[in-house]
Amino acid sequence: MIEERVKGQPLDRQGSPFNRGIILTLILVATFGGMLMQTSLGTAMPTLMNDFNVLLATGQQATTWFLLANGIMIPVSAYLATKFSTRWLYLIAYAILWVGMFAAYSAPTSAWNVFLAARILQAIAVGISMPLMQVVLVNMFSPKQMGAVMGTMGLVIGLAPAIGPTYAGWILDKNHVILGFTLEQSWRTIFLIPMLVITICWVLMLIFMRDIVPNRDVSLDFLSLLESVLGFGLFLWGFTNVASDGWDNLQTVILPIIAGVAIIAIFVRRQLHMKNPFLDVSVFKNKQFALTTVVMALSMMAMMGVEMMLPLYMQQVHGLSPLSSGLTLLPGALMMGIVSPLAGAAYDKVGVKRLARVGFTILAIGTIPFIFLTTTTPEHFITVLYGLRMFGIAMVMMPLTASAMNALAREQSAHGTAANSTARQVASAVVVALLSSVTQNIITHSQPAASLKDSNPLAFAGDMLEAMLKGYHASFALGLSFALFGLILSFFLQGHVAKGKKEVGGVK
Repeated sequence: MIEERVKGQPLDRQGSPFNRGIILTLILVATFGGMLMQTSLGTAMPTLMNDFNVLLATGQQATTWFLLANGIMIPVSAYLATKFSTRWLYLIAYAILWVGMFAAYSAPTSAWNVFLAARILQAIAVGISMPLMQVVLVNMFSPKQMGAVMGTMGLVIGLAPAIGPTYAGWILDKNHVILGFTLEQSWRTIFLIPMLVITICWVLMLIFMRDIVPNRDVSLDFLSLLESVLGFGLFLWGFTNVASDGWDNLQTVILPIIAGVAIIAIFVRRQLHMKNPFLDVSVFKNKQFALTTVVMALSMMAMMGVEMMLPLYMQQVHGLSPLSSGLTLLPGALMMGIVSPLAGAAYDKVGVKRLARVGFTILAIGTIPFIFLTTTTPEHFITVLYGLRMFGIAMVMMPLTASAMNALAREQSAHGTAANSTARQVASAVVVALLSSVTQNIITHSQPAASLKDSNPLAFAGDMLEAMLKGYHASFALGLSFALFGLILSFFLQGHVAKGKKEVGGVK
């Protein structure tokens, strides 16, 4: 925890005073710009598929490869946060993010791999900055403030991915003129505004950012790094190939997943026997931290189970424009932004168990009707359901994060954050790949014969819509199963853990 003067003025690691409010604002705004990249391409997927001439199984790689690289980098973040200056880590991470955004913006439509490489660069940067944000906040604020602080952080972790589809739809609707500059109606423009936000924040960080997280001279264990990258990389890569290659592909799906699990097991065993582990997985010996992390991963899977597929459903089944499909999701995103800080404040008073039970119940109730959507379901009804789901998500996400971190000693915050964030990103990557594959496979096996398109175009169109509905119903049903599983596990959570937690060098 940062040391403080008698008057309560916070000091950085060099003993210089700094403004917590300015640093908190810069971190939240910059991380919001990075997290916006996680889901903003969901609404733009049909446009990307058309411009790059790729199928859904290939197009979804823009999201799954982002999550894959993000998941690989997060375990490394614990070492980076412990070893290097907070200020320089942020500056380097956001410089990488800017380069990745620019590369995606300028990628030629004949080079899908260039676009994917740009997405990977963005993911590497977010994989450093997102968990670092959590570590910095844990070290800037006391446990008594953690619920409210994590609720504010929910504006980034929850709201940015939730508002991404609406933002992309707005961009793709028409040309926009802002301050005399014309934003073209193109998926490329999606990257421009975040690039501007990152540029401004980067310059301000040069002035205001300080070294807050305690550093020590730890050596990099290259074998652990290699095991981490290979293990999580192969595991997630196998899942990203499911949609395009199918579950029965031995070389690109089954073997990578099995090899990834085996290497991760070796990695975990090695970390448990190291004096200074690369990633301290012993944090999972804390039952409250482990259970809370699992429940939070399920909440992410339940959220992504609908959030990634709903824009496609709205555009392909209802024929809506990208903007209209994005606006359908906007109230839910706003709900997330409103409820997250309130849920964080409520956590400080009532604990995580009650909030999780109520939140998952609302989430499940809001998801059930999605399984029965039709081609004529009113858009406003879908908007209400989606808003209800996001209300439930907001009630559980940040309280679960705060509970997980409060279950650990403050000196474990960097490794706890890395472990917690890794579980969340791995869950997100797996569920996006899983749902894309399930949806695509069901549509492929249910679609009418190509000959019907010539003999009876109207019948072909109707049968094709029914095939799409079956695929989307299956993905929504999986989203419901994650919500129900999370509800069951929430009954085993503890109430308040911060009260009995031993403070380590911090302000109580």
